[in-house]
Amino acid sequence: MSDFEPAAGNGRGLAAAYLRQLLLKQGAYRRLWEQHVVRERRGEINQLAVAEVLAEHLWSYPRHIGDADVMPRQLKDSVSRALSGRLLSRPQLALFIDAFSIAAQEADRLWRLWNGSGNVAVLSGRRAVSAEMEVDLREALGPRRHQTLSLHDHIEVGADGLPVRTRTMQVIEATAPSTDRIPYLYDTNALTLDVGQGCQGVSRQLYKIGDELFATSILLSRVLDVGETSTLEYWTTYQYQDDPDDPQLREHRRAVMHYVENVDMRVQFDPSRLPSKLWWATWDGVDGPVTSQQEVTLDLQHSAHRYMRSIERTVVGFYWSW
Repeated sequence: MSDFEPAAGNGRGLAAAYLRQLLLKQGAYRRLWEQHVVRERRGEINQLAVAEVLAEHLWSYPRHIGDADVMPRQLKDSVSRALSGRLLSRPQLALFIDAFSIAAQEADRLWRLWNGSGNVAVLSGRRAVSAEMEVDLREALGPRRHQTLSLHDHIEVGADGLPVRTRTMQVIEATAPSTDRIPYLYDTNALTLDVGQGCQGVSRQLYKIGDELFATSILLSRVLDVGETSTLEYWTTYQYQDDPDDPQLREHRRAVMHYVENVDMRVQFDPSRLPSKLWWATWDGVDGPVTSQQEVTLDLQHSAHRYMRSIERTVVGFYWSW
């Protein structure tokens, strides 16, 4: 069973995973429970703070006798079970949606996941990069100042069997004032980066993070204030002179260190050089092995496509054999 198709009976676990992502990402839901946090732990949901939000909602809108007197600590265990996916009942999910005023589209997605819809995919992993590498990236590029609302990668593989270029469309939202750039990470020094819509240029500052990871910044065409959005378009052209049988040149991966919604990836092959097999996979970080895979077939345009509702702390992509 692949991580990318909900297993029968596992819809509540997927709904819990998506609910955790909604509560963790920067925005109104997170601010609602963070105001109750006494001691913050980076990257984790404070379950007692979430219980405070649920309790306050029940005080104002009791559903059963005794709800108006419920204490947050009485709800902490049920919050833990719900967010872990061990026990997310229909009334509990309804309470989360109402207490956090979850938007209609996201609420609909939660219910479809809870009901086991196979048309919604959510993926949450353990890591995209090591903790040490994440510290190095933060030191080089500074704190994160944006979130990605949607991401589309279109990868072209040429007649020589080598990746030619990737066209990326990315919609971002500023989470900090005066956001004028976003980080750009890559795992080869044999490439050219061209920018278009929404981009002013590329920073001259280049960083080497670890043995095979490099970083720079894409400069935005306008400075964004908190909550403002922009659509970016850029092209990565590869300049490989290597053997197309090199395993590292028979894959395209996207690493996500935080949380990204609406991720669309498409790989297209030259009709004169089609792969014998093609897989959609996840990796255990940028330096780890494949952790799950699913064989896919090409369409009439010699391409394969995958769409994810959301991904978090993971590495996903395609790899192939000739």
